[in-house]
Amino acid sequence: MSDLSRIVKAYDVRGTVPDQLNETVARALGAAFVRTLKERGDKADRIVIAHDMRESSPGLATAFARGANAAGAAVLYAGLASTDMLYYAAGALDLPGAMFTASHNPAEYNGIKLCRAGAAPVGQETGLTQIRDYAQALIDSGEAETLSGPEQIEQHDLLPEYAAHLRTLVDLSQIRPLTVVVDAGNGMGGYTVPAVLGDAELPALPLKIIPMYFELDGSFPNHEANPLNPENIVDLQKAVRERGADLGLAFDGDADRCFVVDERGEPVSPSAVTALVAARELAKYPGATVIHNLITSSAVPEIIRESGGEPVRSRVGHSFIKGEMARTNAVFGGEHSAHYYFRDFWFADTGMLAAMHVLAALGEQGQPLSQLAHKFERYVSSGEINSEVHDQQAKLAEVKKAYAGADIDELDGLTVSFDDGAWVNLRASNTEPLLRLNVEAPTTERMVALRDEVLALVRR
Repeated sequence: MSDLSRIVKAYDVRGTVPDQLNETVARALGAAFVRTLKERGDKADRIVIAHDMRESSPGLATAFARGANAAGAAVLYAGLASTDMLYYAAGALDLPGAMFTASHNPAEYNGIKLCRAGAAPVGQETGLTQIRDYAQALIDSGEAETLSGPEQIEQHDLLPEYAAHLRTLVDLSQIRPLTVVVDAGNGMGGYTVPAVLGDAELPALPLKIIPMYFELDGSFPNHEANPLNPENIVDLQKAVRERGADLGLAFDGDADRCFVVDERGEPVSPSAVTALVAARELAKYPGATVIHNLITSSAVPEIIRESGGEPVRSRVGHSFIKGEMARTNAVFGGEHSAHYYFRDFWFADTGMLAAMHVLAALGEQGQPLSQLAHKFERYVSSGEINSEVHDQQAKLAEVKKAYAGADIDELDGLTVSFDDGAWVNLRASNTEPLLRLNVEAPTTERMVALRDEVLALVRR
């Protein structure tokens, strides 16, 4: 019997196929999604469904559609899509949506990202717990096996209109010619990049795209589709240097995150990308609010203020970022994990639009990306370091006591700030017995000393 509490996470559904997530579970979740929308007073007579390139995705998506039909909703079935393409459909068509993907997880996983009409997020506090409970009841009673209703499934190709919409948001037609290596990691970037940045759907841009791993393959034969792991961008870095490219882009499995490397093959931090895009958006919308999570570099709020904007600090996670964006009507939001959110994109995240901003910023002037990005990189960061800790709260309390004389806040885990601009954040994982450490300081020496000092406390 499926226990949905094991696969329904804080923001989405994620589990192994077929033992945790199978077509019966998907059918139950489809019916429960529509029922929950109706009970909350949301639009629910029609939903849009899309999926990534995993072998299990089409079957799960179709089963979910039949469950939604059984609950009285018609389905617009988009087939292959990136997650931000599903958000595009939910926003442009004003429909609730379901995206079948496990993002960068290994091949045996799949999952579902849900949203309300207008791409508004669905998390545990906005209906996901209710969806889980309704679906569990359908599974436990055996009803999930026989859910049926009039089949109302209409096929719809989103790619051309998605590509056209993004092209209206950032004009790349007049930039200088750029050579761009793109590593799609066998994920959905291999489907979307030719349409948006190439000439598969629209007129050619002044971009020479050098594709890497564009073949859609949910077994990820070349490397894990998670560009935040340094070993997964080694091929991209090498190709950028060997081909003399202006930059490299790496997308994750569902292509909602984008990671950037400069012409030397060196990573451009997501904080620098956040600051760069924020400055561009604030040039278009003077005085607007920009959201950043508390692990992005201190350079981000500094540059937002220097650009005439209002920085607002948020907890980590898309539901918190999107919530703050909606509350403040923020023009943009960025995270250390390379998720980028845009008011012009229904407050949803899209790695492709962030990539287009980087291409525009680079192509509108003559400097190489390393020099351009340097303006947005002011501090030295440790990156995220995980430690296995079984009593996370006790360890957090111990570290807090050790730094009792410093400036401490607990917006998300424990953040300790020092007079010299250095800071430490220590957060508990939602899903594993881990503490996640991030450290930033004005110099490498200070960062290393502080990092090692905190790790000694955490791991003793």
